[in-house]
Amino acid sequence: MVRLLISTARRLALKIASYGVMHLVVAILVAFAITRDWRLALAVGVVEPFFQTIAYSIHDRVWHRVERRRMLSNVEEAAEAFTARLEVMTPEEQTRAHGHGHGHHGHSHALPRSFKQIALKTVTYGLMHFTVAVTVAYALTQNIRVALAIGITEPLVQTVFFTIHDRIWTRIEAKKAKRAADLAQA
Repeated sequence: MVRLLISTARRLALKIASYGVMHLVVAILVAFAITRDWRLALAVGVVEPFFQTIAYSIHDRVWHRVERRRMLSNVEEAAEAFTARLEVMTPEEQTRAHGHGHGHHGHSHALPRSFKQIALKTVTYGLMHFTVAVTVAYALTQNIRVALAIGITEPLVQTVFFTIHDRIWTRIEAKKAKRAADLAQA
């Protein structure tokens, strides 16, 4: 159990660190392209990713919980389907459990991790990133035009790199999980 916790913490730390380095480089390059001032670019490049990394960690944990809840919901729905096939739950009980009628919305039906979910995660990340980028750029430059230029451009570039980064880490984690499952079966 302790080994699993240490391994999970190490992977999370590596993921956050790799994201931070990627973010730092992109932020400096974008800020320099806009301002043509290396000192300002370095300031934006160091300060903005620091706050973005914190925001990213919170965003990633929230999405992890959303995805986990959806997976648990799939288990719940499989159990409901099973009990319905065995006719343990009547159609009326199923309707009541799902909250249809009587003004209730019931629980949501989980979707598999799809392009729609990935796109939504990316869009929410982009909005969060824009807000932090504009705030930090304005605090450093005191110029709303420069802050908006950095705040619009930098998150767009970072969002592309974030998506690539997230996909790479998802593949790494899937490969490790497969190896662990293969070892457990051997």
